[in-house]
Amino acid sequence: MATVRPAAVAGMFYPGDPKALSAEIDELFGDSGGLAPRLGFPKALVVPHAGYIYSGPVAARAYDELTQARGIVKRVVLLGPVHRVPVRGLALPAAEFFDTPLGRIPVDGEARRKLEGLPQVVTSNPAHAMEHSLEVQLPFLQKALGAFHLVPFAVGDATVQEVAEVVDRLWGGPETLIVISTDLSHYQDYRAAKAIDGNTIERISRLATDIHHDEACGATPLNGFLSLLKDKRLDIRLLAANNSGDTAGGKDRVVGYSSFAVYEPGGAVSLEEAGPVLLHIARSSIDAALKNTELRLESRPWLRQCAATFVTLTKNGALRGCIGSLEAQRPLAEDVAANARASAFRDPRFPPVGTDEWPQVRVEVSLLSAPKPMRFADETDLMRQVVVGEDGIIVECEGRRATFLPQVWESLPSKELFFAELMKKAGLAGTRLARCKVSRYRAAKWKEQ
Repeated sequence: MATVRPAAVAGMFYPGDPKALSAEIDELFGDSGGLAPRLGFPKALVVPHAGYIYSGPVAARAYDELTQARGIVKRVVLLGPVHRVPVRGLALPAAEFFDTPLGRIPVDGEARRKLEGLPQVVTSNPAHAMEHSLEVQLPFLQKALGAFHLVPFAVGDATVQEVAEVVDRLWGGPETLIVISTDLSHYQDYRAAKAIDGNTIERISRLATDIHHDEACGATPLNGFLSLLKDKRLDIRLLAANNSGDTAGGKDRVVGYSSFAVYEPGGAVSLEEAGPVLLHIARSSIDAALKNTELRLESRPWLRQCAATFVTLTKNGALRGCIGSLEAQRPLAEDVAANARASAFRDPRFPPVGTDEWPQVRVEVSLLSAPKPMRFADETDLMRQVVVGEDGIIVECEGRRATFLPQVWESLPSKELFFAELMKKAGLAGTRLARCKVSRYRAAKWKEQ
């Protein structure tokens, strides 16, 4: 029978009920900022490991960077410090699976074999049994990535070089994500913690490898990881930082939190560089359909990332077709190609685009960020939060759903008119907005001249 490490701190550090846990993470992602669309995802993250009520917002800010990684990252190498059971080296579990309320995660057996011969890698079920520094990361990873294999290290007494050697051996390509779990200072008063943590954050940013355990409880895995970044000539970028006094605790004894991301060269691409490529894919897709020829999609790494796009066609300035995806469910290049063909030939509002008129049609591609649910007390509060000209809006109610892209603000600049028309489009005219789920997103758009 398979051996399983059960969830040990569910119901304490995070909700034990699957629906409540999923909803809480969705809420944390929704509040994490980062509305702008982006291409690429980090190679590595540094994240805190307290209860979600305390460090969840800082952790969510890091995991939100993985929007484009779903379907690409298949292995997570996770290192966190031991808090309960001391161990010499970096301990893997004997267990074949880790359970959380969101499902079962397989431990990567192939990675274990790659580490054979490294004396600092040991096996210890006791070190993992109640260790929260690893477990609290798993639901975030499940929500962000979907299915993946796990390589979990409970890190005890180990040198900088020993940690770096293990991480380097498992570094891999875009299929592998590295996650380092650590909090910052513990039980200082608020003002002292801000000063201590500010200094630690500055040293992490400089890739210092002599951080002490009273500055970061995960100093052992962190120092080894930072040493490897220095060898690889990679930078680390601060995403968020606060302490428990900013979230759910008092200010007399606080714990500090921070999150960082590491991007490899080519791990992210600028929107300016992406635009012409996406326009070319959209036009080529329709060209191929009209000529009944095979479409050959480009194979750049960022084009394989899942993304949601809309393709809009105009002729003499008038709409000629618009079809898209609200959720990222297929690779970017495939999504653009498919939506381009659908806009040209399957928009029910228009006849299919013909060969004769095709030269007069202009193509526009919009890349959507992941939709984030909006929390509002009433309709007035909702209207206050919406940003005219920037927010794309999705409304959902009674099994119906509709969206307006940010471009629609150009023709409907009033918030009241914008929402009235959107509700009409959804078949919800007369329904109170307060009853609906409302989400927003941003879009980067490119249009042929």
